[in-house]
Amino acid sequence: MFAKSRLFFTLGLFAASAGAASAGDGQHFWSGDWYLSVGAAGFTAPKFEGSKHNRLQWSPLISVGKQGPGPRFSSRNDNPSFALIDNDGIRAGIVGKFVPSRDSSDGHELKGLKKVKWGAEVGGFVEAYPTDWLRARVEVRQGIRAHSGIVADAAVDAFTDITPELRLSGGPRMTLASTDYFDAYYGVNAKESAASGLSPYNPGGGVKSVGAGGALTWKATQNWTTSTFLEYSRLTGPAADSSLVRERGDRNQLLVGVSASYKFNFTLN
Repeated sequence: MFAKSRLFFTLGLFAASAGAASAGDGQHFWSGDWYLSVGAAGFTAPKFEGSKHNRLQWSPLISVGKQGPGPRFSSRNDNPSFALIDNDGIRAGIVGKFVPSRDSSDGHELKGLKKVKWGAEVGGFVEAYPTDWLRARVEVRQGIRAHSGIVADAAVDAFTDITPELRLSGGPRMTLASTDYFDAYYGVNAKESAASGLSPYNPGGGVKSVGAGGALTWKATQNWTTSTFLEYSRLTGPAADSSLVRERGDRNQLLVGVSASYKFNFTLN
């Protein structure tokens, strides 16, 4: 049974800056060579964040961006972003993320808890390349509709090309969040406690999880790319202390999957 699809719709519009393709060079920002990559990922992962039960899930992979110089490394964990600054060692800009809804249909453990609506998170990102084999990236996003909290993701990835077609990458991850985020996903008020049987819980803000991830990416042809990936995270702080996790869930969260995508090239005048 497939879970609700989580849309990894990565708009990789990697311009050198917001005005790189302005009237100064007589071209529109959309002029030039572009690519469209489409594919899918299949993986096994917790039914919901904090669950101790995994299930098979899938996600579409859609990416569109300009050809030419871009980031030396990208991860499936990167959320859709638009670079406003793109120098040799630093990239920064705006970022967004689709947030799916969560209710008792995602697991009987959630029965009696309030539904979390679908929504989005928007904010900014900064990534740095201290060496030609290491990338550090931080995203800070504000929740909209699904929750009203602030979420920050930090990741460091080392990467190496085993062959020209095969790349190995991986590194540590950490996520922090504010009280409003934890209240939406991990809080249990008196009414919910009575309806669900969980102990009441009023969380604060702090570190949500720490972990590590890795991927092996194979560029099968000029257009076909496949990947196997693994992500492990351990819930900490307000997430680990939640009665939802302590009484019905698991602090250890593991995601394992494979993906494949095909790239189409086109030009806009």
